[in-house]
Amino acid sequence: MSVLVTGGAGYIGSHMVHELVDGGEAVVVVDNLSTGHRWAVAEQAELVVGDIADQGLIEDVIAHHGVEAIVHFAGSIIVPESISNPLKYYANNTANSRNLLAAAVKCGVRRMIFSSTAAVYGMPEENPVGETARLAPISPYGTSKWMTEQMLADTAAAHDFNYVALRYFNVAGADPKGRTGQSTPRATHLIKVASQTALGERAGMSVFGTDYPTPDGTCIRDYIHVSDLVRAHSAALDYLRADTRSQVLNCGYGSGYSVHEVIDAVKRVSGEDFTVELGRRRDGDPAALVAASDEIRRILDWAPELDDLDTIVTHALSWEKKLRTTVAA
Repeated sequence: MSVLVTGGAGYIGSHMVHELVDGGEAVVVVDNLSTGHRWAVAEQAELVVGDIADQGLIEDVIAHHGVEAIVHFAGSIIVPESISNPLKYYANNTANSRNLLAAAVKCGVRRMIFSSTAAVYGMPEENPVGETARLAPISPYGTSKWMTEQMLADTAAAHDFNYVALRYFNVAGADPKGRTGQSTPRATHLIKVASQTALGERAGMSVFGTDYPTPDGTCIRDYIHVSDLVRAHSAALDYLRADTRSQVLNCGYGSGYSVHEVIDAVKRVSGEDFTVELGRRRDGDPAALVAASDEIRRILDWAPELDDLDTIVTHALSWEKKLRTTVAA
């Protein structure tokens, strides 16, 4: 029996593959390599280059590898792009997830873990935001993920099928062992951008909005280390294997840092100063987005191990340095 990881050559997916392999699991990865990298996939896992839109391919993979659970990361994740190209997001995130679900049901796969997002909350009325808060996504990205959550719930109601949907907050950092990390050259993640700027790969960076109702005027986000995130997925897999009911859970620490605080941390850890331009707000950015994390800690018995901004930044910077010297895309 094995675990299928879709998008397992990407940032979070590659960390999940290492986590599963480290735990003794047999793993098969399906990734079209549009944004992922072959070298990011653990050697012990089998990589099938293909698209989850191809339901026949997924059915063949499930049958050939004896897949008993799916961890689903494949999809598009850039919010501004989703606004300019919404149909891409409804195809990649929603329609393709429907095909994956259809293959799972047809082949008798009873367990799925889904990579959802805090973007389903839109502009939350209060922080920390809990799982029962009103869902009001303000981008096609958030809506596409919300629609997939609805498909999961309907599928679980109709079939012998259970799932855990994890709503990510801001994922950052890299594998402490240096095996994988955020490797998209022009990624938009704040810690990635600040790390690249500190290392001279960017001439400078911008802060979008300094007039928010926060202590220093910049947006506050809940940054979770990618290794803690994938451990939450492992805990979710154990949970589903115990034949328990489906869950939708926030995946964050329950505390946040402002943009200025993150930039200061990167400067402090790197020992480098760099140019930061102060710009106007971007449309659709909430002032604060912090997870209420009580439920994931209680239900999955999950406890973070790397809940420290300087640690997250240290690992991100180490990965950026490795990318510059040893990792070939």
